[in-house]
Amino acid sequence: MTFNFNMQAGKRRAKTTTMAEGEELIELRFRIYDGIDIAHGTYEASMTVSTLKQRIIAEWPQGKTVTPKSMHDLKLIHAGKVLENNKTLADSRITVGDLPLGLITMHVVVQPSKAKQKTGSSSSLS
Repeated sequence: MTFNFNMQAGKRRAKTTTMAEGEELIELRFRIYDGIDIAHGTYEASMTVSTLKQRIIAEWPQGKTVTPKSMHDLKLIHAGKVLENNKTLADSRITVGDLPLGLITMHVVVQPSKAKQKTGSSSSLS
């Protein structure tokens, strides 16, 4: 595996390629609310954010007090921007931070959708 860096608009973009396929790969890890990193691995740049979220849910640690039920409960944040579900990692312009070997840490925010929240426990004001 080789690591290459392309300059685009003044930012470095991570590019890792395998010799066999030549597919662009990006090394990612995901930091959840309690500071633990999950789903560390190499991902294809053509992978959509929604597919990535599904993988994160599948690898979510057991026993956490906050657990996503679906990909709509997750927000992935990179460089201060929330990634859109329908875009690929390449479309999202994933940039390399200061970490060695181009490893990128994304932050995962669990935000359950409002439609699933209980409304029966609300009190009325008189």
